Amino acid sequence: MGKGIRTEEVEQLFEAIQTLETTEECFTFFEDVCTVNEILSIAQRFQVARMLREHHTYTEVAEATGASTATISRVNRSLVYGNDSYEMVLTRMEKNKSEKTEK
Repeated sequence: MGKGIRTEEVEQLFEAIQTLETTEECFTFFEDVCTVNEILSIAQRFQVARMLREHHTYTEVAEATGASTATISRVNRSLVYGNDSYEMVLTRMEKNKSEKTEK
């Protein structure tokens, strides 16, 4: 079995992320912590998850995101067999958007 992520160092990183208050703070923090390619890869996976959740085909997702079928398949496995974190976050984002629209 692979090395788990539940380490003290990762916990401290997540605590640091939770202190970020604005999108601009997120940009500056992640630009310092990650490479551009790491950030873009994570963003691509998130976009793939959103599109798969909206029932787009692998072909549509690949064309729109530039993701490989291997990446799309990996994200799909997370959506189907994972911890439901994509669903949790996407649902919260939709709720926040809806609340902003109502105001």
